[in-house]
Amino acid sequence: MGSADEAPSTVRCTEAEALVNVAAVLRLCQAGKLTCSAATHRPSAATVRAVADVLVADDFYPDDAIAAFAWPLLLQAGGLARLDGARLALTPRGRSALGRPAAEVVRAIWERWPRHAPIDELSRVEQIKGQKAAAALSAAGPRRAAAVAALAHCPPGKWIGVDALFAVLRRTEPRLTIARSERGLWKLYIADPEYGSLGYAGYHDWPVLEGRYVLAVLFEYAATLGLVDVEYVPPAHARDDFRDMWGADWIDALSRYDGLQAVRLTPLGAYAAGLAPTYVPAAPAVPDRGLQVLANFDVVALADLPPGDRLVLDAFATRTADRVWTLSTASLLSAINEGRAPGELATFLAERAVNGVPPVVRTLLEDVATRAGRVRDLGLHRVVECADAQVATLLERDRTLRGLCTRVGERHLVIDPAGEARARAALLKLGYPLGAASR
Repeated sequence: MGSADEAPSTVRCTEAEALVNVAAVLRLCQAGKLTCSAATHRPSAATVRAVADVLVADDFYPDDAIAAFAWPLLLQAGGLARLDGARLALTPRGRSALGRPAAEVVRAIWERWPRHAPIDELSRVEQIKGQKAAAALSAAGPRRAAAVAALAHCPPGKWIGVDALFAVLRRTEPRLTIARSERGLWKLYIADPEYGSLGYAGYHDWPVLEGRYVLAVLFEYAATLGLVDVEYVPPAHARDDFRDMWGADWIDALSRYDGLQAVRLTPLGAYAAGLAPTYVPAAPAVPDRGLQVLANFDVVALADLPPGDRLVLDAFATRTADRVWTLSTASLLSAINEGRAPGELATFLAERAVNGVPPVVRTLLEDVATRAGRVRDLGLHRVVECADAQVATLLERDRTLRGLCTRVGERHLVIDPAGEARARAALLKLGYPLGAASR
C-alpha cells in the first residue's frame, strides 16, 4: 500500500440505505426523470445528478459517482426499466416491483445482472485504454459470473480485505480473465499503446487487470445494492501495484475503485447470492410524522422531506409552494394513469400525517381508488382478423383454440400473449398460419 495507509478510512453499512434507494430510484424512473444514451445505455450526467439527489445517503465519494451511476444500469439489468428513445421507462416488472419487498427486488436484480448488465464494467476503469480493440477483452458474461462468485468467498458478517479476496479468487475462479488472449493483452495499455502496453512482463499482474475488475463489481454494484458493507479511502495513491508501469508517474489511481480496502457480506447479500434461504429484515424505521394534511386538501411539510417522500407527493399532488402540495381528483387520477398504485398515497399519508388524515381527504382517496378499479389494463393482446365470420366461428369453436382466444365482433379473435405459441401451433395445424404481425 502507498500513502493511503495514513489516510482515514470510511466504513459504510450499505444494506439499510440500499433497501430505501431501490424504491426511490424506481419512483424517479416512474416520474420520467432518468435518461440514458440509446447507444451505450449509460446514464446521462443529468440523470446521475438526479439519482444522487434521491439517495438516502451521499454517494461513496463526493466528486465521483459510483452508486448514482450504477442505479440506472441496475434497473436495466434487472428488467425493471427499458429505454424508450433516450428516456428510461419502467417495465411491467418495474411497476410491480414498487409493491414488492425491497429485498426481493434487490435479489432479482442481482440474479439477472450477470446476464443482462448493459455495459462492460471494465470500461469504467478508464486508465486502461484499448478496451474497444477487436479481440482485446474476454467475454463479459463468464468473468462477470466469476466476479459475482466473490460473495460466496466472503465470510458472512466478517470483514475480508480485498487483497485476501483477490488471492482466493485467483485460485478458485479461472473464468475471471480479462484479456481474451496473450495477443489481446498487447492491445491494452496505460498512457501509450507502445511503451505502456499491458503485454509486457509485470504489466498485467492479476491485481492490475482482474483485480481492478473485481473492485469495480464489488464497489459499484454489490455495495450499491447493499450486498456488502465497504471500508474505503480516497482512491488517489491507495494502491501501488501499477507504479512500475510506464506512464504511471502521471496517474494518481488506476481506477476510482482503488480505495476499496475491505468488504463485509451483509444478510441481504447472503440472501441475494443464494447463500441464505431467507432474509429477515431489521425492524423498519418508523417514518417521521412530518406532514400536516389539511381539510382543504393541502399537504404541508413541517420540515425538509427525504427525496423519496418529495417524489411521492410530486407524483400525486400539485406543488403550490415550497413545502405545500395540493391534492385533487385530477392529480390523483393522473398519478394512477402513470402507473402509481391507487392505495399508495393513502398508506403514505397515514404513516406520516402528524394529526392523521382528515375524513374529507380519506373520502377523496377512496373515491379515486374506487373509480380506478372500474377499469383494468390487461396488457397487450394479439388481435387476429379473419376473412369472414365463418372462419372466425370455425376457429373459435376449435377444441384447442377455445381456451386461448376470445371472439370480438364478427371477424376478430383476441389471443392472450401467454397462450400465443400454442395458438399459433393450433392455427397452423388447422391450415391457417398466422405469420408475422402486420405493421
